[in-house]
Amino acid sequence: MIRPPALRPGARVALVAPAGPLADGAVERAVERVRAWGWEPLPGEFCRGRCGFLAGTDEERAADFEAALRSPDNDAIWCLRGGYGTLRILDRIDWTPLVERPRPLIGFSDNTALHLALFRRGVVSFHGPHPATPEVAEFSREGLLRVLTSPEPAGVLPFPAEGPRRAATLHAGRAEGLLVGGNLALLAALAGTPWALRARGAVLFLEDVGEASYRVDRMLSQLLLSGALEGVAGVAVGAFSESPDEGRAEYPSAADVIAERLAPLGVPVAAGFPFGHIDESWTLPLGVRARLDAGRGTLELLEPAVRAPGDRQEGKT
Repeated sequence: MIRPPALRPGARVALVAPAGPLADGAVERAVERVRAWGWEPLPGEFCRGRCGFLAGTDEERAADFEAALRSPDNDAIWCLRGGYGTLRILDRIDWTPLVERPRPLIGFSDNTALHLALFRRGVVSFHGPHPATPEVAEFSREGLLRVLTSPEPAGVLPFPAEGPRRAATLHAGRAEGLLVGGNLALLAALAGTPWALRARGAVLFLEDVGEASYRVDRMLSQLLLSGALEGVAGVAVGAFSESPDEGRAEYPSAADVIAERLAPLGVPVAAGFPFGHIDESWTLPLGVRARLDAGRGTLELLEPAVRAPGDRQEGKT
């Protein structure tokens, strides 16, 4: 896997909106946040656009994203928010400029589609918080900076001070492999496409928001039936937040569904890791080797996600 250079103070960060539209003032909030963290924001030309449930037309969103990929004047590309829309522009994107000059691509939720496309090209990218969100918890900020700025392995990832200190074991065991995954709905939606999930030998991570248990079951079933999970080494389950079935005794929880559907794989599985649509969330680098210890409920990054500025690692096309 190709690692981008670590971000340094003063790094220039392109801000793009490849999916849903931004609320009034959200771009300005993101600009202020990026500056407060010591970087220089570069908002895209069309990032304040709106076209129904999209941040501008497909042409505008694709143009902004490709302009950021081609530009020689940025050091990272940060998606302002998720929502919906990356699937509509995925076939328009030429990833060659980012492969030839790697830079961190950051985002999550609907931007899972971008991560899987880049994973296919062999470049590390970052499943992390969006800069336009109203609040970014200190825990989330520290986690983002840990993997973006240090050319050292992050090691065992910490849990927030409040709450559980480990994930719950669904199927004990240890697994090592490259991290891949993201939002379950997007992983299922990409099945059967050129950007479909391939989890063989990988540590898969999953999260989602607002999904009923039966829909979690349906999406997992789709991945299983498609063969996307064949040979997976282990599964780390994050937050399945805001489920309409939460607290309803007559329905299984998302964790129950995941445990039941993934049990036949016979691989380590743990649930309750702090990533996803929650306030205190990890940033997970796709393409970095990780160790899942489902019995201990821990996830460890065994490799750095970025390289020291000046260290050469040639891209490939």
